[in-house]
Amino acid sequence: MSSSVFPARTTTAEIELGTTLQPKFGPDGLIPCIAQDAQSGEVLMFAFMNAESLAHTLATRRATYWSRSRGKLWVKGEESGNVQHVQEVRTDCDQDVLLIKVEQRGAANAACHNGYASCFYRKVSDLADPARKLQFIAQRLFDPATVYKKKS
Repeated sequence: MSSSVFPARTTTAEIELGTTLQPKFGPDGLIPCIAQDAQSGEVLMFAFMNAESLAHTLATRRATYWSRSRGKLWVKGEESGNVQHVQEVRTDCDQDVLLIKVEQRGAANAACHNGYASCFYRKVSDLADPARKLQFIAQRLFDPATVYKKKS
């Protein structure tokens, strides 16, 4: 499916101040997408969408991304059961980034494949330290080895 699912981009004024969704997909056909918890505001994850996954997300209200590593659509939670129900879709001023506000549902209510509520579970512990060590700031909610079965 091509980006023709969405209208062609028009003028800068219409893109930046108009009311028509005109997403700017990159040369690879992808647009960055940030998923945020609709209630808490916590950033859950970052992924890419293509025109087909964005159209599927809008039609089903289930977050659907484009998996670059697998080369296919990926409905969040299809393996883990931790699905993202889309409450709102936003775009930035020039429509080249998406922000989706979701209700994360599932046994663990976790967005990250490593078992954390958010993919952003570490921070640089000391910004002044040139070692740039990472510090865990969240607890793991599930063991990925028990949720994801590797297919041979």
